[in-house]
Amino acid sequence: QVQLVESGGGLVQPGGSLRLSCAASRFTFSNYVMSWYRQAPGKEREFVARIGSTGSNTNYADSVKGRFTISRDNAKKTVYLQMASLKPDDTAVYYCNVRWFGNDYWGQGTQVSVSS
Repeated sequence: QVQLVESGGGLVQPGGSLRLSCAASRFTFSNYVMSWYRQAPGKEREFVARIGSTGSNTNYADSVKGRFTISRDNAKKTVYLQMASLKPDDTAVYYCNVRWFGNDYWGQGTQVSVSS
């Protein structure tokens, strides 16, 4: 069974930075596209960023483009989300995702709160 464990969330002031990590196990990490999603209170889960299996291709939601950077370390089976210039609207639970054999798998999420 796929396992994804997010970490790195916390409380940060507007304009601040955080780096989220997602440690993956129980599947061949280096073969799969990895994604980050987020869900704010009262809202649907939304796509944030995606990275190809080798790390050479990335995609971002317009709302985070230029502020967030997704990366991966296949040797460590970990995907990262570097977040900069954070805004209150970035407050959400952030989830790591992989689509494995047609099924979506999610971690437990990590809370990011942006507030002064």
